[in-house]
Amino acid sequence: MSKELEKILQRLEQLLPPPPPTTDWKASVAFRWRSAGRRGAAGWLQPVRHVHRIKLSDLRGIDAQISKVEQNTKQLLEGKPANNVLLTGARGTGKSSIVKGLLNKYASKGLRLIEVEKNDLVDLPAIVDQVASRPERFLLFCDDLTFHGAEDGYIALKVALDGSISTTSENLLIYATSNRRHLMPEYMAENLETKYVDDEIHPGETVEEKISLSERFGLWVTFYPFDQDEYVDIVGQWLKSFGAAFSEPAKEESLQWALQRGSRSGRVAYQFARDWAGRHTKKK
Repeated sequence: MSKELEKILQRLEQLLPPPPPTTDWKASVAFRWRSAGRRGAAGWLQPVRHVHRIKLSDLRGIDAQISKVEQNTKQLLEGKPANNVLLTGARGTGKSSIVKGLLNKYASKGLRLIEVEKNDLVDLPAIVDQVASRPERFLLFCDDLTFHGAEDGYIALKVALDGSISTTSENLLIYATSNRRHLMPEYMAENLETKYVDDEIHPGETVEEKISLSERFGLWVTFYPFDQDEYVDIVGQWLKSFGAAFSEPAKEESLQWALQRGSRSGRVAYQFARDWAGRHTKKK
């Protein structure tokens, strides 16, 4: 009987998910949440071996936005009240770069970054449990966040931000970037739900539901498209960081580059600077 029981236990052990790897907190200052992908299995935090190092001083044309987000992050590091942050606006204007720049600047003071994919936001409670007892301060980072309905991740994020008896730990904030202000697509038909009561505008239920997620972020930071002068200034800064001179030919070609790409964004300026520097600087 005991041998049969041992066989049953061995079979059960094979069916059970393996324990998640232990997080090596000293391996990096940035981590990615890896979902187990199996029901009942626990996820884990994977150290990022090659962290993208960006200096806040390299980011041009967004000083006001940097100031707001940096101040909020300082409050987190100092143990003071701080808000979850939603960075929205034009693409390629430095939304995610600010977050990377803050990590680069404040990692020595205990700041850490956890990158989470949209589909893994359902694991937010598990992530909070893993970091709650840590001495570091964490930014849970969701990049390019957009939902198309009441997905599992949408509901989990909404509850985590505000609306559940449980909450995030005091050493963790959620920073999200999105090209959409309310994180969801907006349709013309939704405006038909708007009602007018005593000369006051009352949005319909669909619009109210979409706003209900974004308004749970305590701090909104908006980014706008760059004009030509700002774009050229950004190009010059990136060329300088790559050790290349900013000349009139470089300026003219950078404008042609932006015209071909259909955008004068910081991302386009960075990509041009890499291309120009690669073609016009000597090999180190």
